[in-house]
Amino acid sequence: MNILVKSAIAGFIATVPMTIFMTYVFKKLPHDEKYPLPPRKITLNVAEKAGIEPKLDESQKMALTMFGHFFFGAAAGSLFFPLVKFFSIPKYLGGIGYGLLVWSTSYLGWLPLVKLHQSATKMPMGRNALMIGAHIVWGGVLSFLYSYKRRTL
Repeated sequence: MNILVKSAIAGFIATVPMTIFMTYVFKKLPHDEKYPLPPRKITLNVAEKAGIEPKLDESQKMALTMFGHFFFGAAAGSLFFPLVKFFSIPKYLGGIGYGLLVWSTSYLGWLPLVKLHQSATKMPMGRNALMIGAHIVWGGVLSFLYSYKRRTL
């Protein structure tokens, strides 16, 4: 199997514990920070730009949110195995660093640039901590999966 495909599958799998972490920590946020998390906000912004948001019921919005979240996890994950292999990055540090790279380029870069989400600089500290922690979990799991699958790459 191609290394990009294996890496994308790992990114998809790593999105599971990331999502569990996000759900758990969201419940711990102060009341005034309990509004939709970025995957939901980004999905609805994309749906609005595509002109389909008003036509979606709640179950469709949830399904589209989960699809987009896991699709992006797989897409971002697809580059990790090749990068680690090419640059000989240390296992866990590399995954955590990659997770933080994905967070920073997304929430400080392209998402605000294309107006799909406001910059992390405008978000409350608790929500930023939640999302940074979620990306650390995601990257850590990617590293674990790379170590586990390394012998077949």
